[in-house]
Amino acid sequence: MERERRYPSDLTDEQWEIVEPMLPLIKSPGRIPKHPRRAMVDAILYVVRSGCSWRQLPIDFPPWQTVYWQFQQWEKRQVTERIVEELREQLRLAEGREAEPSAGVMDSQSVKAADTVGSDTRGYDAGKKINGRKRFIVTDTLGLLVVVCVMSASWQDRDGAKTTLLSTYLFSPIRHVFADQGFAGRLVGWAAETLNTTVEIVRKPADQRGFVVHPKRWVVERSYAWLTAHRRLARDYERDPAVSEALIRWAAINTMVRRLDRGRPAIRQSRRTFNTPG
Repeated sequence: MERERRYPSDLTDEQWEIVEPMLPLIKSPGRIPKHPRRAMVDAILYVVRSGCSWRQLPIDFPPWQTVYWQFQQWEKRQVTERIVEELREQLRLAEGREAEPSAGVMDSQSVKAADTVGSDTRGYDAGKKINGRKRFIVTDTLGLLVVVCVMSASWQDRDGAKTTLLSTYLFSPIRHVFADQGFAGRLVGWAAETLNTTVEIVRKPADQRGFVVHPKRWVVERSYAWLTAHRRLARDYERDPAVSEALIRWAAINTMVRRLDRGRPAIRQSRRTFNTPG
């Protein structure tokens, strides 16, 4: 029987069947958890999707302290990294691709930081005129998350990308990365010599005027749109950048499990325009 969904962010029975086997097994013998793990996952997704603070979780979820403790325990065991990897593999196979990607797309995003973010982990992006943090992600060519790194917004793209490319090298077989011209320069040579990774800079045509979709770049830009549809990611509220990275992975999990259940990417409803008489 279909479990009643209290909130739109809750997983359906079909979606829970996808996620449940990816969570760590409960150690036996041991004390049976007081709260179901499904309630924990739904509570985390509620925070990510609605943008509320942990303390403002509705009372029909487990206590917020318990939810946050479980969130931290799963991060210590790198659970979200494994779930993202497994979901990505399943989606790629469903699309007729190889399970592991060989090419990726990299980009950065500067977001404002709330007053809960300490001065030691925030900075000013002079180009975007944003005081906050910078998110670096690498996706595969379908736009599915591979790696995320969060740091101060004062980091230049070509410097902050080194950590991101190193993580990509260590945790995936990707050795060819497409990036925009903000990553051009010494980074390209460093990646080739140090990581045996080709960073291909996708430049705008010299005669381009206005907005044009670039086939090698729109994929990661669309991924950022998917992520920031989760209100907790509209700005950075987390004192620890590692928590920001974890919430981004949960947002990616939320997007991928729904896409896997649906069988295709989401299609947004077309906007309606109404012409008023002049």
